[in-house]
Amino acid sequence: MAIKNVGADTGGRLLVAAGDNPERLHHESAFAHLCGVAPIPFFSGMTNQHRLNRGGNLHANRALYVLALGRLSYDERTADTWSGAPPKAGPNGRSSAAASATALARSSGS
Repeated sequence: MAIKNVGADTGGRLLVAAGDNPERLHHESAFAHLCGVAPIPFFSGMTNQHRLNRGGNLHANRALYVLALGRLSYDERTADTWSGAPPKAGPNGRSSAAASATALARSSGS
């Protein structure tokens, strides 16, 4: 495969998820929803926070998780996000975990 640390199994799971639902993939956010990594807003008191969508295709979700684990070895941005510190809201109000998962889905889906 052309993407580092992506084997036939991981790439195949993403292709099957996309191939089974071509009508749902009109935008990159639709792919994130399909994989279950789209940020969903929830409100707690006066704060505006996001959590990850836990629905979607579990096989595609697992494939993105495997991709993220592989990226930890060579991508500093992924390592910084997954450093073990609690997620912090970024300038757009989304937690870094939600932003990282969505960015990974965006880069894998293109």
